[in-house]
Amino acid sequence: MSQIIEYLKESYLELVTKVTWPAGKELQSSSVLVFVASLLIAGIVFVMDWIFGVNASDSVWRGLVGLIYQVL
Repeated sequence: MSQIIEYLKESYLELVTKVTWPAGKELQSSSVLVFVASLLIAGIVFVMDWIFGVNASDSVWRGLVGLIYQVL
């Protein structure tokens, strides 16, 4: 049990003294970057889903590719 307590004390000391935490402005810019990247990835997945449609055989929507196959 004493080893666990010693580990927790050393971990806390390292977090307080040795870790450099980002400034507020840097943290805000990083957060905005992550948000924009998430929106971009979600948009790409949405477009891929819209183009190829769902894979369910009983689905009404088969995507743009399914619509082309249906017309041809």
